[in-house]
Order: sequence, then structure tokens, then C-alpha cells
Amino acid sequence: MLVLFETAAGYAIFKVLDESKLQQVDSLYKEFETPEKANKIVKLKHFEKFQDTTEALAAATALVEGKIGKSLKKALKKIVAKEAHEQLAISDAKLGGVIKEKLDLSCVHSPAVAELMRCIRSQMENLITGLPPREISAMSLGLAHSLSRYKLKFSPDKVDTMIVQAISLLDDLDKELNNYIMRCREWYGWHFPELGKVVTDNLAYCKTVRKIGDRTNVSSSDLSDLLPEEIEAEVKLAAEISMGTEVSEQDIGNIRHLCDQVIEITDYRAQLYDYLKNRMMAIAPNLTVMVGELVGARLISHAGSLLNLAKHPASTVQILGAEKALFRALKTRKDTPKYGLIYHASLVGQTTAKNKGKISRMLAAKASLAIRYDALGEDTNAEMGAENRAKLEARLRQLEEKGIRRISGTGKAMAKSDKYQHKSEVRMYDPSGDSTIPSTSKKRKFEEVEEEEEEEPVTPVVKMKKPKKEPVTEEEEAETSAAAEETPKKKKKKKKDKKADDETEEPKEEEEELAVTESSEKKKKKKKKKVKEEEEDDD
Repeated sequence: MLVLFETAAGYAIFKVLDESKLQQVDSLYKEFETPEKANKIVKLKHFEKFQDTTEALAAATALVEGKIGKSLKKALKKIVAKEAHEQLAISDAKLGGVIKEKLDLSCVHSPAVAELMRCIRSQMENLITGLPPREISAMSLGLAHSLSRYKLKFSPDKVDTMIVQAISLLDDLDKELNNYIMRCREWYGWHFPELGKVVTDNLAYCKTVRKIGDRTNVSSSDLSDLLPEEIEAEVKLAAEISMGTEVSEQDIGNIRHLCDQVIEITDYRAQLYDYLKNRMMAIAPNLTVMVGELVGARLISHAGSLLNLAKHPASTVQILGAEKALFRALKTRKDTPKYGLIYHASLVGQTTAKNKGKISRMLAAKASLAIRYDALGEDTNAEMGAENRAKLEARLRQLEEKGIRRISGTGKAMAKSDKYQHKSEVRMYDPSGDSTIPSTSKKRKFEEVEEEEEEEPVTPVVKMKKPKKEPVTEEEEAETSAAAEETPKKKKKKKKDKKADDETEEPKEEEEELAVTESSEKKKKKKKKKVKEEEEDDD
């Protein structure tokens, strides 16, 4: 078995003398404790030394990418000519596949091979003859520096870091400017409070304060280059009748120094914004055309890099920046957010509230395509972004005009849809819900109270199952009337036999029916009498 070992100085190919030792992986390190023991296990077959650091860098980058470099190919061809039947132990399985494909060498990669590589590395200086230790360490350091510079130079994320830093600094400058301007207004407001109401623009306010200093100098100072004529007249009028306190020259000097800081930071912010705009147009022109440079830069900053942003699907781009709201909505099982950072794009801002969700979804879909085109495409023009933006604007006009095209048919004719009109329902107050007592007329209430008083002594309440109604003949009525007179006597007596009980069940049911019908007839008669009496009283 042969072993391919990579070093900073070159490629070394060892021959394994005792392959049986490789089976004992856990105790293999004991065989490499001394150089003498190590030479019994492996022996240097060939060493392909790098000529300079450039060649070493080319070989290292090829290994990182899983390719065969020129020097490695040269060394392996020599082995193939001599010992093609031998197996080649390698540390990278991907590289083994490439070697097997191109040179037809059988490669081995296993935990035992990895342990063998570690053991060879521990005794590398003794196993590789003719290579001093100082040279190996110098080559290792030089290769490390060269590889780092190469990675940094050709890193796809290197330009994105500039955008991420610029947008972060822009946000920090905005916060600091707000704090400084608030402090300046509050500080100078003790001396000249009226100026803050007259001059609303922050930059103009700071420039005015820096120029006039004490409010007594307003009448003698010329503010025409800073303020319009009307506002300048108001400032001069307000200075004459100001209610502010007197301050010393030292205080005015400190306030002026603060104004200088605000003006300098504002100028730097404008310069930084121009730099960010130029960088965005150079790196992600299509994304900039779609959503603008600020929103595009914030999306890149949030994702970490343009390449990471390109890996996100459109649905993620849509809610990027609203993660907290998303997880809160998922936790409480409510509606998820429709937009995140993309909400600040001009296309979403100019739509009505009803269509913001639709436009943000469509914009995210087109923006994700633009991001992938910028990150992975070779062209640097913004034609694709401009074309997609024109489509979105046309769709936006269509939504605003309520023009919905037919899906089937020719597709040219517009579908008829009624114009949306908001119908406001006017509901009257229902007073019936105020009281739980059922609403009935006074006359009816009075009748019901009298009926209840009269009904109490008439008949006891009997809970029985409702029997089926049958037509009653005259003979049955006579029998039931006679039976009704006898019922109170029968109730007092105790019933002894079950047969007697069965015989008396049927007459009892008939008697109860009769009693109910008689009581209902009496009620009707009483009601009629009362109604007649009331009519007579009214007359």
C-alpha cells in the first residue's frame, strides 16, 4: 500500500512496510513513538518538492477545491508507471474519486488511514530526508499567508462587507444626529426658544445658531443665504420679544461647537449615502432598481452577504426583518406578517393598504430573482431589474383600477366586476335587551294574575304522560263523569291485588283527561266574562 502525504514543502509518497499494523488503529501511535519504529512501518518512496510559494499556493488551492494540481499529477504518473497495482491511501475522499477517474488508481480512505496520516505528521521531519526543519516551518508560514491572501482576494463576500458596514454606519449616524440635534435645540432653547418653532429644518437651525450666536446679534446679521425672506423676518421679530434667559459667551461657544459637529456629521452622512448608492449599483444593480439602494443594502446586511441572500426563497425575503413578529404569530396561532424590510420599498409604499400584501409578495418574488442574477450571474447590467419593475408597476395599476383579466378565453377582454362600494349599516338601538322580564301588555298581565289566583284551589297538579287522543262518545262521557265522582273515595282505599290495579288503569287515564278539559273550559268562560265587563266599563 502507498500513502499520499501533503506538506507545505511538497508531496510525499510513502510505502507501508507492515500493513498488519494498520488493523490496530487504537495502538498505531505506539509504533511511531520513535523515528526507528516509524521507519519500520513506512518508508519514503518519492518526494515532489515545490519550486516556490506560487506553486505551493496553486497546489493547495487545487486540493481545497478537490482537483489534481500539476505537481501532484506529475508525481502520481511516476508511481503509475512503476506500481500501478498498489492501492493509494489518501486523506480526502473527494480527491480520491478524481484520482481514480483520471489516473485509474484504486484509492483507500478509512479511519485507519486518517490515524496513519496523524502518525506520519508527528514524525514528518525524520521520515522525509533531505529537508531541514527550518525550511519546512518557513514554507508552512509562507503558504499560510499566501492562501489567506488568495482567499480574501477572491472571496465572493469581500465586497458585501463594505455594503454591510456602510449601511450599519449610516443607521448609527442617523441616531447620533438625532441625539445631537435634540440636545442642540434644547440647549439653545433656554436662550432663544422661539427660534425652534420658526426654523423647523434641523440643518438650517444649526447653521442659523452658529451664525447669530447671541440673539441680540440677529438684527445685525444677514441670514438671507440660510433662510427665506419670510422666515428671516419672523426670526428677527421673535428675537426682539424673546422670553429666553441670558447666557454667557462661553455657553454660546459650546453651543456653536455642537452645531459644527452636527453640520460635519450631516455632510459626512450625505457623502456616505452617495458611496453606498454607487457600491450598490456596482454590486447588485438589479436589486437596487427593484427595491432601492437603502432597502437592498439592509436586506444584504440582514442576510450577512449577497450570496447568503441569494440562497433565501422569495417567502423568506418577503418577511426578512420581521422574524420576531413571525415567531410570535406562530406561537399564538395568529396571522403571520406579510412584509418585513421590504415594506420600505417605494412600490409597496405607494399602494393602498388593501393591496400592500399582494404587492410585497410579488415584489419579493421578483427581487429574489434579481438577487440571484446579481450574485451568480456574469452580466452587470440592470435590464432584468428594470423589466421586472415595469411588470410590477403595470400589475399595481391593474390592481388599483380593479381590472381583473379573464383566466380562460382570449384573455384580452376585461372581466366585468362590480365597483366596490362601502356600505355602512345603520343599526337602531334595541331596548328589549335591557330587561330580562318578558314584555307583555298590562291588561294581559292583570288577567294572568287573576287566573292564577282562581286556579290554585281547583285541581291538584298531576304529572302524567300524555296519552293518545281518541274521539270521545256520549256514552263514554257519561261513564267518565260517574267515575270522576268515585275517584276521591278510591284514592283513600289501599289497593291490594295487582289484577285490580290493571283493571283501574284505563278508567283513571280517561278521568284525568276529563278533568283537564273541564278546567280549560272554565278558564275560557272566565276570560270571556272579564273581557265583556271591561268593554262595558269602557262604554
